[in-house]
Amino acid sequence: MSAQDSSTIEEVIADLEEGFALFDDWEDRYRYLMDMGRELAPLAPEEMVEANRVSGCQSRVWLVPRLEGGRVHLRAASDAAFVQGLLALLLRVLDGRRAEEILATDAGFLTRLGLGEHLSLSRRNGVMAVLARIQAAARAAV
Repeated sequence: MSAQDSSTIEEVIADLEEGFALFDDWEDRYRYLMDMGRELAPLAPEEMVEANRVSGCQSRVWLVPRLEGGRVHLRAASDAAFVQGLLALLLRVLDGRRAEEILATDAGFLTRLGLGEHLSLSRRNGVMAVLARIQAAARAAV
């Protein structure tokens, strides 16, 4: 999502649900998620520093939040293709949103997308760690 996009969080989640519903099995959804990850703009080497690392993730994950005009802009990367896809999904829902919107968003949308039962415990913990960092950035903007 970009700040110019006028879709609500609920509309973005509904679009993602439709996209995931096109696939009959988890393997196809897995590939769809990895394709989403390939669309993320890469981080610059100077952004891939310890201060931007998200602890609690099995893979290496970097999150770079930026506050501008009352909105939280997010950039992220991972060294694992599947995790990069999860990051792309989170950014599609939360990037460019007002802090209040981010803080009001329940992580339950991941279950709606059918991801809850297909993520290992360590991956779920990693996603929750990324969400916690995004929410911390949002709280800093309030």
